[in-house]
Amino acid sequence: MKFLRNLLATLVGLFLFTIFGFFMLIGFAAAIGDADKKVEVEDNSVLYLDLSRPIVEFEVDDPLNEVPFFNNNDNPIGLIQVKEAINHAKDDSKIAGIFLNTPTMNTGFASIEEIRNELLDFKESGKFVLSYSDHYSENAYYLASVADSIYMHPHGEIEFNGLSANLVFFKRALDKLGIEPQIFRVGDYKSAVEPFIREDMSDANREQVASYINNINDHVVLNVSKSRNLSLNEVKEISKQMKVRNPSSAVSYGLIDRLAYKDEFLALLKNEIGLSSDEDIPSVSYSNYRKSYSNYKKASNTVAVVVAEGQIVRGEAEQGMIGGEKFARELRKVREDDRVKAIVVRINSPGGDFVASDMMWREVELASQVKPVIASMGDYAASGGYYMAMACDTIVAEPNTITGSIGIFGMIFNAEKFMGDKLGITTDPVNTGEFSGMMTMSRPLNNMEKSIIQKQLESGYKTFTTKAAQGRGMDIEELLNVASGRGWTGSQALDNGLVDILGGLDDAIALAAEKAGVSDDYKIRYYPKYQPLLERLMNAEEEIKASMVKEQLGELYYYVQELKSISQYNGIQTRLPYEIRFE
Repeated sequence: MKFLRNLLATLVGLFLFTIFGFFMLIGFAAAIGDADKKVEVEDNSVLYLDLSRPIVEFEVDDPLNEVPFFNNNDNPIGLIQVKEAINHAKDDSKIAGIFLNTPTMNTGFASIEEIRNELLDFKESGKFVLSYSDHYSENAYYLASVADSIYMHPHGEIEFNGLSANLVFFKRALDKLGIEPQIFRVGDYKSAVEPFIREDMSDANREQVASYINNINDHVVLNVSKSRNLSLNEVKEISKQMKVRNPSSAVSYGLIDRLAYKDEFLALLKNEIGLSSDEDIPSVSYSNYRKSYSNYKKASNTVAVVVAEGQIVRGEAEQGMIGGEKFARELRKVREDDRVKAIVVRINSPGGDFVASDMMWREVELASQVKPVIASMGDYAASGGYYMAMACDTIVAEPNTITGSIGIFGMIFNAEKFMGDKLGITTDPVNTGEFSGMMTMSRPLNNMEKSIIQKQLESGYKTFTTKAAQGRGMDIEELLNVASGRGWTGSQALDNGLVDILGGLDDAIALAAEKAGVSDDYKIRYYPKYQPLLERLMNAEEEIKASMVKEQLGELYYYVQELKSISQYNGIQTRLPYEIRFE
C-alpha cells in the first residue's frame, strides 16, 4: 500500500511538473517573440520614464523579463540604455515630451548626474519634461529638479534636508561570535577594516566622509538652485534647516510647482500636448520605446567600451562582479582587434582584490601602448577601481564620483574561540616549516607572522602608489599627499590631479574617438557580452532564491548582503571601506 501511495505521488508530481514546464516553455517562447517585436510609437506621444528600479551600467536584453514568473520590480535599468532612449527621443518627431516619474532612485549621484545632463540636453529641442510623483527622496528630487515643472500629490512627501552617509559596523556581532579580525593596513584613511574593529568611525574616516558628502551636497544644491531659479543661499538654507517639511511648504519655497492628484496632473499633461479632456494620452514606456528603434550604425571604426561594474575578485566572477581574468581577456580582445581604434574603460567599482586589480592594470597599460584608452568613472572608481584607471591616457569623472582611496589592507579572522566555545571544534596541526600553517583561522597569528603580512602590504602599497604616480605624471611625494587610503569626489580629485576632466561616459567616448582620429566615422560596441539565455535559465534557481530572501527580509536584506560580501575578502584588498548609502 505504501509503495502504491509513493508511486501515485511520484506520478502526480511528474504530471504537475510536466504541465508547469509546458506553460513555462510557452511563456519563454512568447517572451522571445515579444522581445524581437518592434514597437510602433504614435504621433504626439509622451515618453514615460519610471526610474525607480535599480540602475546598473548596462542593461541586459533578457526575454525572461517578459515572463511573469521571472519579472519583478527589481529588474535593473541600464544607465547607458536610458541615456540612449532620451537622446533618441530628442530628435524623434513622434515624441512630444517626457513624463518623469522618480519617487525614489536606487543608484548613486554620479549616475543621476549623467541622466540629468541627458535630460538637460533633451530640453534643448524645445520639448517638455514634466515630473510627477506622490513622494520624492533626496536623490530622486535632484533628478526631478531638471524638469520644466514639478508636480506632487497634495499629501505626498519630499525629502530635501541634505545628505547623510550611514555606515554599518560589525564589531559587536563578531565579539558575540568570538571571532577576532586580525588587521593589516597602510594609509591613515584606509578605513575599510573599521567596520570589523570599531563600533563607530575614526576621526580620520569621519573627516573624509564629511568632506566628500559635503562636496556632493554642495554640487546638488548649486544645480537645484539653477534649475529652480532660486538663489544659492536660499536653497542652502532650505536644505540645512529642512524648511520643506510638507507639500505646501515645498510649493511656497519653490521646490515644487503645484500640488495635484494624478488625474489633475494627467489633465495638465493633456493640455500640454493639445488634447481634449476626453482623449487618451498617447504614451510609450521606456522599455517599449527601446523596441521602437535600432542603435545600429554603419561605420568603419569602432570605439570599444569595456564595462567594469561591481567589486573586484580573482578569476571569472559572477555577473555583477569584476573578475580579473575575465576583464583582462576582454581588454586583450579589443586591444588586438584592428577594427577597434580606441577604448573606454567604464568603471563603477569600490575596489576589491589587489592581485586582480594589478592584473587588469597591466592589460590597460598594454592597451594604452597601442591605442587611446580613456577611463570613465561612474558612481565609484575607488581603490581597486582607481587602480584600473590610473594606466589610462585620460581619466574622466563626474563631479560626484567617489574615487581615489589609494590604500591597501588585509585581514585574517581568528575563529579559535568561535570554533571551540560555540561549536566545540578544536584543531591540532602538523607543519613541515616554521610558517607552514600561517594562513589559518583556527588560531591567532604570532608576532613574526604578523610582521610578514604587514611587510607584504607595505610592498603592495608601494607598488600601488608608484604606479599611480607614474600614471598621473606626479612626483611620488605629491601622490602620497593625496593617497593614504583617502576617498575624494570627482571634483576634489580633479583639484588633486587624480583625474583629468569632469564629465560622463559620452564625453569619454567622444574624447577617445577624437584621440584616435575617427570622430567622423565610428560606432560604439560594449563589452563583455552578457550571459546567454541558456545560462540565464540554468542560473534562474539562484535568482529566484535571492528574490524570495529579499522579499522576506526587506530592509534587513542589505545587511545580510554586507555580511555575505565579507567572504570575498580573500588576500590583500584595495577597496572602499563600505558601500556608501546616502539618506
